[in-house]
Amino acid sequence: MFRNAYLLLILTTLFWGGNAIAGKLAVGHISPMLLTTLRWALAVLVIAAIGLPQLRRDWSVVKRNLPLLFLLGMAGFTMFNAAMYSALTFTTAINVSIEQAGMPMFIFLANFLLYRMGVSPGQIVGFTLSLVGVALTASHGDLTRLAELDVNFGDALMLAAIVLYGGYTVALRYKPAIHWKSLMLVMCFAAFLSSMPFAAWEIATERVTWPDTRGWMIVVYTAILPSIASQAFYMRGVELIGANRAGLFINLVPIFGTLLSILILGEAFHLYHAIALVMVLGGIWLAEQSGRKRAAGS
Repeated sequence: MFRNAYLLLILTTLFWGGNAIAGKLAVGHISPMLLTTLRWALAVLVIAAIGLPQLRRDWSVVKRNLPLLFLLGMAGFTMFNAAMYSALTFTTAINVSIEQAGMPMFIFLANFLLYRMGVSPGQIVGFTLSLVGVALTASHGDLTRLAELDVNFGDALMLAAIVLYGGYTVALRYKPAIHWKSLMLVMCFAAFLSSMPFAAWEIATERVTWPDTRGWMIVVYTAILPSIASQAFYMRGVELIGANRAGLFINLVPIFGTLLSILILGEAFHLYHAIALVMVLGGIWLAEQSGRKRAAGS
Protein backbone atom coordinates (compact mmCIF):
# COMPACT_ATOMS: atom_id res chain seq x y z
CA MET A 1 0.00 0.00 0.00
CA PHE A 2 2.74 2.43 0.99
CA ARG A 3 4.78 1.73 -2.15
CA ASN A 4 1.73 2.37 -4.32
CA ALA A 5 1.13 5.68 -2.53
CA TYR A 6 4.78 6.73 -2.92
CA LEU A 7 4.79 5.96 -6.66
CA LEU A 8 1.53 7.81 -7.21
CA LEU A 9 2.71 10.86 -5.26
CA ILE A 10 6.10 10.97 -7.01
CA LEU A 11 4.39 10.87 -10.42
CA THR A 12 1.96 13.54 -9.20
CA THR A 13 4.75 15.92 -8.26
CA LEU A 14 6.65 15.17 -11.48
CA PHE A 15 3.64 16.20 -13.55
CA TRP A 16 3.05 19.24 -11.32
CA GLY A 17 6.67 20.26 -11.78
CA GLY A 18 5.97 20.11 -15.51
CA ASN A 19 2.85 22.21 -14.94
CA ALA A 20 4.95 25.02 -13.49
CA ILE A 21 7.30 24.86 -16.49
CA ALA A 22 4.30 24.86 -18.83
CA GLY A 23 2.91 27.92 -17.05
CA LYS A 24 6.17 29.76 -17.59
CA LEU A 25 6.37 28.69 -21.24
CA ALA A 26 2.78 29.82 -21.74
CA VAL A 27 3.59 33.48 -21.13
CA GLY A 28 3.03 35.30 -24.42
CA HIS A 29 1.46 32.24 -26.06
CA ILE A 30 -1.79 31.88 -24.10
CA SER A 31 -3.15 33.99 -21.25
CA PRO A 32 -3.55 32.47 -17.74
CA MET A 33 -7.34 32.43 -17.42
CA LEU A 34 -7.92 31.15 -20.95
CA LEU A 35 -5.34 28.41 -20.33
CA THR A 36 -7.15 27.41 -17.15
CA THR A 37 -10.53 27.19 -18.91
CA LEU A 38 -9.27 25.34 -21.99
CA ARG A 39 -7.31 22.78 -19.97
CA TRP A 40 -10.36 21.85 -17.91
CA ALA A 41 -12.62 21.83 -20.97
CA LEU A 42 -10.33 19.29 -22.63
CA ALA A 43 -9.96 17.34 -19.39
CA VAL A 44 -13.76 17.05 -19.14
CA LEU A 45 -13.98 15.69 -22.68
CA VAL A 46 -11.26 13.10 -22.06
CA ILE A 47 -12.56 11.87 -18.71
CA ALA A 48 -16.17 11.87 -19.97
CA ALA A 49 -15.17 9.52 -22.78
CA ILE A 50 -14.20 6.88 -20.23
CA GLY A 51 -16.17 7.88 -17.14
CA LEU A 52 -19.80 8.59 -18.10
CA PRO A 53 -21.06 5.02 -17.52
CA GLN A 54 -19.46 5.00 -14.08
CA LEU A 55 -20.93 8.41 -13.25
CA ARG A 56 -24.41 7.10 -14.03
CA ARG A 57 -23.87 4.26 -11.56
CA ASP A 58 -22.60 6.67 -8.88
CA TRP A 59 -25.08 9.46 -9.57
CA SER A 60 -27.21 8.96 -6.46
CA VAL A 61 -24.17 9.52 -4.24
CA VAL A 62 -22.77 12.29 -6.46
CA LYS A 63 -26.07 14.17 -6.40
CA ARG A 64 -26.06 14.33 -2.59
CA ASN A 65 -22.50 15.69 -2.60
CA LEU A 66 -22.62 18.11 -5.54
CA PRO A 67 -21.99 21.30 -3.48
CA LEU A 68 -18.90 19.78 -1.85
CA LEU A 69 -17.54 18.41 -5.12
CA PHE A 70 -18.11 21.74 -6.85
CA LEU A 71 -16.19 23.59 -4.11
CA LEU A 72 -13.34 21.06 -4.26
CA GLY A 73 -13.10 21.39 -8.03
CA MET A 74 -13.26 25.18 -7.88
CA ALA A 75 -10.63 25.57 -5.13
CA GLY A 76 -8.20 22.78 -5.98
CA PHE A 77 -8.48 22.80 -9.75
CA THR A 78 -9.58 26.24 -10.97
CA MET A 79 -8.46 28.77 -8.37
CA PHE A 80 -5.07 27.20 -7.66
CA ASN A 81 -4.04 26.96 -11.30
CA ALA A 82 -5.41 30.35 -12.27
CA ALA A 83 -3.50 31.94 -9.38
CA MET A 84 -0.28 30.07 -10.18
CA TYR A 85 -0.34 30.86 -13.91
CA SER A 86 -1.06 34.50 -13.10
CA ALA A 87 1.70 34.58 -10.48
CA LEU A 88 4.25 33.40 -13.04
CA THR A 89 3.60 36.52 -15.12
CA PHE A 90 4.47 38.81 -12.18
CA THR A 91 7.12 37.08 -10.08
CA THR A 92 10.18 34.88 -10.46
CA ALA A 93 10.46 31.11 -10.48
CA ILE A 94 12.64 31.43 -7.35
CA ASN A 95 9.81 33.02 -5.39
CA VAL A 96 7.22 30.56 -6.64
CA SER A 97 9.43 27.59 -5.72
CA ILE A 98 9.96 28.83 -2.18
CA GLU A 99 6.29 29.61 -1.71
CA GLN A 100 5.16 26.18 -2.92
CA ALA A 101 7.40 24.62 -0.29
CA GLY A 102 5.18 26.19 2.37
CA MET A 103 2.18 24.08 1.34
CA PRO A 104 2.96 21.04 3.55
CA MET A 105 3.36 23.30 6.59
CA PHE A 106 -0.05 24.85 5.89
CA ILE A 107 -1.53 21.33 5.66
CA PHE A 108 0.08 20.36 8.99
CA LEU A 109 -1.20 23.55 10.62
CA ALA A 110 -4.74 23.19 9.23
CA ASN A 111 -4.98 19.58 10.36
CA PHE A 112 -3.77 20.52 13.84
CA LEU A 113 -6.12 23.50 14.23
CA LEU A 114 -9.19 21.79 12.77
CA TYR A 115 -8.74 18.18 13.86
CA ARG A 116 -6.02 18.33 16.53
CA MET A 117 -3.96 15.97 14.39
CA GLY A 118 -0.53 15.76 16.01
CA VAL A 119 2.83 15.88 14.26
CA SER A 120 5.75 13.78 15.43
CA PRO A 121 9.26 15.22 16.03
CA GLY A 122 10.53 13.11 13.14
CA GLN A 123 7.98 14.66 10.80
CA ILE A 124 9.01 18.16 11.91
CA VAL A 125 12.70 17.37 11.34
CA GLY A 126 11.97 15.76 7.98
CA PHE A 127 9.85 18.69 6.87
CA THR A 128 12.55 21.17 7.92
CA LEU A 129 15.25 19.20 6.09
CA SER A 130 13.23 19.05 2.88
CA LEU A 131 12.32 22.74 3.18
CA VAL A 132 16.00 23.68 3.43
CA GLY A 133 16.66 21.57 0.34
CA VAL A 134 13.94 23.37 -1.57
CA ALA A 135 15.26 26.76 -0.42
CA LEU A 136 18.75 25.74 -1.54
CA THR A 137 17.42 24.95 -4.99
CA ALA A 138 15.30 28.08 -5.20
CA SER A 139 18.21 30.30 -4.14
CA HIS A 140 20.60 28.62 -6.63
CA GLY A 141 22.87 27.42 -3.85
CA ASP A 142 23.12 30.76 -2.05
CA LEU A 143 20.71 30.95 0.90
CA THR A 144 21.61 34.59 1.50
CA ARG A 145 19.61 35.44 -1.64
CA LEU A 146 16.40 34.65 0.25
CA ALA A 147 16.76 37.84 2.27
CA GLU A 148 16.67 39.84 -0.96
CA LEU A 149 13.30 38.55 -2.14
CA ASP A 150 10.41 41.02 -2.23
CA VAL A 151 6.74 40.11 -1.98
CA ASN A 152 4.95 41.54 -5.01
CA PHE A 153 1.54 40.92 -6.53
CA GLY A 154 2.71 37.63 -8.03
CA ASP A 155 3.98 36.41 -4.66
CA ALA A 156 0.66 37.31 -3.06
CA LEU A 157 -1.19 35.34 -5.74
CA MET A 158 1.03 32.31 -5.15
CA LEU A 159 0.47 32.50 -1.39
CA ALA A 160 -3.28 32.55 -2.04
CA ALA A 161 -2.85 29.53 -4.32
CA ILE A 162 -1.03 27.66 -1.54
CA VAL A 163 -3.82 28.34 0.94
CA LEU A 164 -6.40 27.14 -1.60
CA TYR A 165 -4.62 23.90 -2.40
CA GLY A 166 -3.74 23.24 1.21
CA GLY A 167 -7.39 23.65 2.13
CA TYR A 168 -8.36 21.40 -0.78
CA THR A 169 -5.98 18.70 0.46
CA VAL A 170 -7.37 18.80 3.99
CA ALA A 171 -10.97 18.80 2.71
CA LEU A 172 -10.40 15.67 0.61
CA ARG A 173 -11.24 13.63 3.74
CA TYR A 174 -14.89 14.57 3.13
CA LYS A 175 -15.09 13.38 -0.48
CA PRO A 176 -17.69 10.65 -1.04
CA ALA A 177 -16.60 7.05 -1.50
CA ILE A 178 -17.19 6.81 -5.25
CA HIS A 179 -15.14 5.64 -8.21
CA TRP A 180 -12.27 7.93 -9.17
CA LYS A 181 -13.69 8.36 -12.69
CA SER A 182 -16.93 9.79 -11.33
CA LEU A 183 -15.06 11.98 -8.87
CA MET A 184 -12.72 13.37 -11.50
CA LEU A 185 -15.47 13.95 -14.06
CA VAL A 186 -17.62 15.95 -11.65
CA MET A 187 -14.71 17.96 -10.24
CA CYS A 188 -13.23 18.68 -13.69
CA PHE A 189 -16.63 19.87 -14.88
CA ALA A 190 -16.90 22.06 -11.77
CA ALA A 191 -13.44 23.45 -12.56
CA PHE A 192 -14.46 24.21 -16.13
CA LEU A 193 -17.66 25.99 -15.07
CA SER A 194 -15.97 28.00 -12.33
CA SER A 195 -13.13 29.05 -14.66
CA MET A 196 -15.39 30.44 -17.38
CA PRO A 197 -16.10 33.80 -15.67
CA PHE A 198 -12.35 34.42 -15.34
CA ALA A 199 -11.75 33.71 -19.03
CA ALA A 200 -14.73 35.90 -19.93
CA TRP A 201 -13.26 38.73 -17.85
CA GLU A 202 -9.89 38.29 -19.57
CA ILE A 203 -11.56 38.54 -22.99
CA ALA A 204 -13.83 41.45 -22.05
CA THR A 205 -10.93 43.50 -20.70
CA GLU A 206 -8.76 42.70 -23.75
CA ARG A 207 -6.16 40.97 -21.58
CA VAL A 208 -6.56 37.71 -23.46
CA THR A 209 -3.79 36.09 -25.48
CA TRP A 210 -5.29 33.60 -27.91
CA PRO A 211 -3.28 30.36 -28.15
CA ASP A 212 -0.77 29.79 -30.93
CA THR A 213 0.75 26.37 -31.65
CA ARG A 214 2.79 26.34 -28.44
CA GLY A 215 -0.24 27.54 -26.51
CA TRP A 216 -2.35 24.63 -27.75
CA MET A 217 0.43 22.15 -26.94
CA ILE A 218 0.51 23.51 -23.40
CA VAL A 219 -3.28 23.14 -23.16
CA VAL A 220 -3.03 19.47 -24.18
CA TYR A 221 -0.19 18.73 -21.76
CA THR A 222 -1.84 20.44 -18.80
CA ALA A 223 -5.19 18.77 -19.52
CA ILE A 224 -3.87 15.21 -19.65
CA LEU A 225 -1.09 14.98 -17.06
CA PRO A 226 -1.43 17.75 -14.42
CA SER A 227 -5.24 17.88 -14.72
CA ILE A 228 -6.35 14.25 -14.93
CA ALA A 229 -3.49 11.95 -14.01
CA SER A 230 -1.97 14.07 -11.23
CA GLN A 231 -5.25 14.89 -9.51
CA ALA A 232 -6.39 11.26 -9.55
CA PHE A 233 -3.00 10.09 -8.28
CA TYR A 234 -2.91 12.74 -5.55
CA MET A 235 -6.40 11.93 -4.27
CA ARG A 236 -5.51 8.23 -4.12
CA GLY A 237 -2.23 9.03 -2.34
CA VAL A 238 -4.06 11.11 0.29
CA GLU A 239 -6.54 8.27 0.68
CA LEU A 240 -3.75 5.73 1.26
CA ILE A 241 -1.47 7.60 3.69
CA GLY A 242 -3.34 10.74 4.80
CA ALA A 243 -3.06 14.44 4.01
CA ASN A 244 -0.09 15.24 6.29
CA ARG A 245 2.13 12.52 4.87
CA ALA A 246 1.00 12.97 1.27
CA GLY A 247 1.34 16.76 1.47
CA LEU A 248 5.05 16.48 2.28
CA PHE A 249 5.69 15.08 -1.20
CA ILE A 250 4.74 18.49 -2.62
CA ASN A 251 8.28 19.57 -1.75
CA LEU A 252 9.37 17.48 -4.74
CA VAL A 253 7.61 19.87 -7.13
CA PRO A 254 10.34 22.54 -7.24
CA ILE A 255 12.99 19.83 -7.45
CA PHE A 256 11.32 18.26 -10.47
CA GLY A 257 10.73 21.75 -11.83
CA THR A 258 14.48 22.37 -11.66
CA LEU A 259 15.35 19.07 -13.33
CA LEU A 260 12.77 19.64 -16.07
CA SER A 261 14.16 23.13 -16.62
CA ILE A 262 17.56 21.55 -17.20
CA LEU A 263 16.18 18.98 -19.65
CA ILE A 264 13.69 21.20 -21.48
CA LEU A 265 15.23 24.67 -21.23
CA GLY A 266 18.87 23.58 -21.28
CA GLU A 267 19.80 25.13 -17.92
CA ALA A 268 23.02 23.94 -16.27
CA PHE A 269 23.02 21.30 -13.48
CA HIS A 270 25.01 22.38 -10.41
CA LEU A 271 26.27 20.66 -7.28
CA TYR A 272 23.64 22.39 -5.14
CA HIS A 273 20.93 20.72 -7.25
CA ALA A 274 22.29 17.31 -6.25
CA ILE A 275 22.65 18.32 -2.58
CA ALA A 276 19.13 19.74 -2.50
CA LEU A 277 17.70 16.63 -4.14
CA VAL A 278 19.28 14.43 -1.46
CA MET A 279 17.99 16.74 1.30
CA VAL A 280 14.42 16.84 -0.03
CA LEU A 281 14.23 13.09 -0.62
CA GLY A 282 15.90 12.42 2.75
CA GLY A 283 13.49 14.75 4.51
CA ILE A 284 10.48 13.08 2.92
CA TRP A 285 11.82 9.63 3.86
CA LEU A 286 12.46 10.68 7.47
CA ALA A 287 9.07 12.32 7.89
CA GLU A 288 7.28 9.42 6.20
CA GLN A 289 9.03 6.82 8.39
CA SER A 290 8.04 8.80 11.48
CA GLY A 291 4.49 9.28 10.18
CA ARG A 292 4.16 5.56 9.47
CA LYS A 293 5.33 4.64 12.99
CA ARG A 294 2.95 7.20 14.47
CA ALA A 295 0.05 5.80 12.44
CA ALA A 296 0.93 2.24 13.45
CA GLY A 297 1.13 3.18 17.13
CA SER A 298 -2.16 5.08 17.25
